[in-house]
Amino acid sequence: MRTTHDQMRTALASAYPLTVLVSMEEERQERLLERFGNSAKPNPLPLAIWNCVDGFLAVGPEGMDDPMEALKWVGEQAPQGLYLFKDIGEFLEDRRLLRRLRDTAMKIRGSGRFLFILKQNAELPDALKQLSYVVISLFPDDGEIKDLIKTTLEARKIDKGDIDRLVSSLKGMSLTESEHLLRRTLDKHRGLTKDFFTEILAEKEQVSRKEGILEFVPPDDSIAKLGGLDQLKEWVRERSSLFLPEARTQKMPTPRGVLLMGISGCGKSLAVKVISREWQLPLFRLDMNLVFAGVHGSAEWVFHRALEAVEAVAPAVLWIDEIEMGIAGYADGQTGSNTRIFSTFLTWMQEHRADVFVAATANRIHLLPAEILRKGRFDQVFFVDLPNEEERKEILSIHMERNQIDAAAYDLILLSSATRAWNGAEIEQAVASARITAHAKGGSATQNDLLAAFGKTIPLSRTMEEQLKEIRSWARTRALPATSQTKPEM
Repeated sequence: MRTTHDQMRTALASAYPLTVLVSMEEERQERLLERFGNSAKPNPLPLAIWNCVDGFLAVGPEGMDDPMEALKWVGEQAPQGLYLFKDIGEFLEDRRLLRRLRDTAMKIRGSGRFLFILKQNAELPDALKQLSYVVISLFPDDGEIKDLIKTTLEARKIDKGDIDRLVSSLKGMSLTESEHLLRRTLDKHRGLTKDFFTEILAEKEQVSRKEGILEFVPPDDSIAKLGGLDQLKEWVRERSSLFLPEARTQKMPTPRGVLLMGISGCGKSLAVKVISREWQLPLFRLDMNLVFAGVHGSAEWVFHRALEAVEAVAPAVLWIDEIEMGIAGYADGQTGSNTRIFSTFLTWMQEHRADVFVAATANRIHLLPAEILRKGRFDQVFFVDLPNEEERKEILSIHMERNQIDAAAYDLILLSSATRAWNGAEIEQAVASARITAHAKGGSATQNDLLAAFGKTIPLSRTMEEQLKEIRSWARTRALPATSQTKPEM
């Protein structure tokens, strides 16, 4: 989307008599209009602001808080200038006011008077559409954020790289929110440290709370805490710098997305969190069940709003969990919300230009149509299988450490053999169960406690053996294994 500055310039250059500003930030729009008015040629144009309580402020007759009178004055007596009406957007259902607004817009065409109304959405009555130019100004652009940073940090020495990084981190917030956040964070941290930027990114939780559709996922463990999946880890490490300003300067290609599909409980969700942490990007989760719940409106509208919201806070990672839930029925040629949402998603994945990395996970991979697997939509499709012996050792070590168990004192080869064909979630729960049992006995978990806990677990691979074979057969020629191929276990 073009910047607010460019959109306003187009509106004024095109001589539209009425410009609709869609924004939640009144003060920001006032400053932008004042800047345009001061730079007008051949003579500057003053800015007059109207609200429903005080009427015009500093310009125009006193006591003109009636919008009908204020519009009549602008159309018949006002001098050349810019006229911003703040509250009139809420009264457009009044037919008399709508008629007066339309007549005023017609009268001031070519007169050097420009009429602006401030609204919180872009919905307009049909009577105004041909006379209006709509400026979408939901969030500040890069230039506005950069000016704020320089003003707020004028007493500190800050290099260009940190400024560019801050601009990316503050996208999706209003200028007021950004200023408060910068001052609060600078008061807490002495410099622009790693913790400083981590706190800035965590603040984007407020954006998702206000939107009500996306769930902000706090930063999780580093890549060292993800057991196995070496090929996926290497893929992530190779792209760890591609969202930095330096990569943009070099015009490096930006990753678009990854699809993680496979067996439940094998670390797909944790891998998505690790990607966010490694790349220092905020992570937002889109729950397809919430999309179809109807709480926030029609499924198509909710999905569209979610995509717009995540673009506003880019660069970011968009996590679509169980993506097959949103496209069920598409492959069978059915119609309805699922098909329309999937078509929208495919088009957006191909065409969007914002720095949004899509990390999608899927369990029931047989529901995925071929369209979603082709290159150009996702950079790579990984199949996450049950962990092999070496991966189980690594997973055991991680979860034993979390449960304050010294893995070096145990026979990991024996424990790994005892958990053959287990997924990571099953290993995690068994280790936790062994510690709880040992604590109840008043001691620390022994190797026998672990083996006893393992013996009480029936793995998913045993209860769903046939489905597991089908999943592996389906993925063999459609996805890259997230783990390097090894000799099959006996």
